[in-house]
Amino acid sequence: MNWEPWTGCYKVSDGCTYCYFYGPFSKRCGQNEVHKTNEFDKPIAKTAKGKDKIQSGKIVATCFASDFFIAEADEWRADAWAMIKQRPDLEFLILTKRIDRFLVSLPADWGDGYDNVNIGCTIENQELADYRLPLFLSYPIKRRFIAAAPLLSAVDFSPYLSGIEHLTVGGETGREARICNYDWVLAIREQCVKAGISFWFKNTGSFLRYNGNVQKINPFKQNSVAKEFGIDILNSKKRF
Repeated sequence: MNWEPWTGCYKVSDGCTYCYFYGPFSKRCGQNEVHKTNEFDKPIAKTAKGKDKIQSGKIVATCFASDFFIAEADEWRADAWAMIKQRPDLEFLILTKRIDRFLVSLPADWGDGYDNVNIGCTIENQELADYRLPLFLSYPIKRRFIAAAPLLSAVDFSPYLSGIEHLTVGGETGREARICNYDWVLAIREQCVKAGISFWFKNTGSFLRYNGNVQKINPFKQNSVAKEFGIDILNSKKRF
């Protein structure tokens, strides 16, 4: 289940360069303009019969077509938090490349986090791991995960995995996609093994270097090919 309270985004780091949604053609399509959507109140919306439009127990991917912490949404974020609080029966996933803006518009009653909110920090290379993850770990967050996607280089996550529940790895998708090296993926998996956290190789990306050869992978098969490697470590039933 997706919830997009606002739409529109723009490049903030190297992983955004060929973003499939907000990539080279986004300005022409008007996708750089950040604005509220007509489903802003989706978590608390009711059907004609008075039932919740999002049924209890759902996992809600929040702002996956924008960024929850983008500056242009500062004036709307307090209302979004309020709706999240009103639905403790839902589990919200919030993934961001702007973790350095986490404290902006944080609810007054946030404390060490809401039980129903998972915050994910996106990392694409070592430089960003060393910048974003110390910040990520310093903030009051109950439930944390890392998304190494698109993975653009080898990354040593081992100094930053204490307090992390889960790590997802994925390659870059698109005609201009940069190569994902399977050796990088295996190295990150080993870091997760040592840290005792779950690991998910979500997708290969469009170009995967495996056994010294670069394979071009159909965009509709990138998830299934990743699964065929059989390297996932699922300590819980959740996949982020």
